[in-house]
Amino acid sequence: MQKFKDIYSKYLNTRYLSLLVLSLFVITACQEELPDVGSVPDKTPPSANFSFTLSEANYKEVSFSNLSLSAISYSWDFGDGTTSTEKSPTHTYAQDGDYTVTLIAKDKLEVTNTYTAAVSIAAPVSTFTPEILNPGFDEEGSDSFRDNWRNGDLGGVIQITSSPVQGGEKAAKLPSAGDRIGYQLITVERNKQYTVSFYYTMKTSPAGSIKVAILAGNVTDPTQIDAKTIESVTVNDQTDANAYVQGTVSFNSGDNAQVAIYFTNTGVEGRIDSFSIEEKQN
Repeated sequence: MQKFKDIYSKYLNTRYLSLLVLSLFVITACQEELPDVGSVPDKTPPSANFSFTLSEANYKEVSFSNLSLSAISYSWDFGDGTTSTEKSPTHTYAQDGDYTVTLIAKDKLEVTNTYTAAVSIAAPVSTFTPEILNPGFDEEGSDSFRDNWRNGDLGGVIQITSSPVQGGEKAAKLPSAGDRIGYQLITVERNKQYTVSFYYTMKTSPAGSIKVAILAGNVTDPTQIDAKTIESVTVNDQTDANAYVQGTVSFNSGDNAQVAIYFTNTGVEGRIDSFSIEEKQN
């Protein structure tokens, strides 16, 4: 019986000790600080990122594509003093220049991440160059060096001369009757500024002139020449019949994808040679 009492006493002591240890653990745990707001580790922090494209219609307009991950709000700084909170905004810059664009992405735990990229705003450089065919009347072709310069609706075809010439071996000749014309339709870009250059010479008498005009599109009615003229120049240097003088006519193509180079003479025999065209840069 005494042995049983001793075993039971040890059992109670062990049970009391276990309860005491458990109580101390609970008290200690309760005394530890609870985590503050935002102190929980962010297992999926935000990652800011974006790409952008420039509009073909307006090179100053930029569309931004938000590529950020694990974010719910966004703050954009476009580098020109303007901002946005849209996810994927479109922004139009007022001036050309280099801008640093910054995106701050934030998640629901107020954790942020920043991404920056450089955006260059500059007018696109045109790679298109208008072409004048047979510009020096040196290509014999199928029309005795007059290929690409004929328009029978507007006047007689030009003659060809081998002396004097400005370059190459041939030039266009305009008899004094003034009833022959040169005409060529060329492709240009809309709303561009161009300069057409040429060389001419005329007999020293009688007094006369050569007119070079740029016409809007294709013209087949001679009564419409004046109405279709974008720009023209009339030249009349008769100092030396054997010396060519350069002439130019500048024009804006406006809404025309094609323009025509048209030339004729009045009162005196003349020659014209070496046409060229170039775009004038702003």
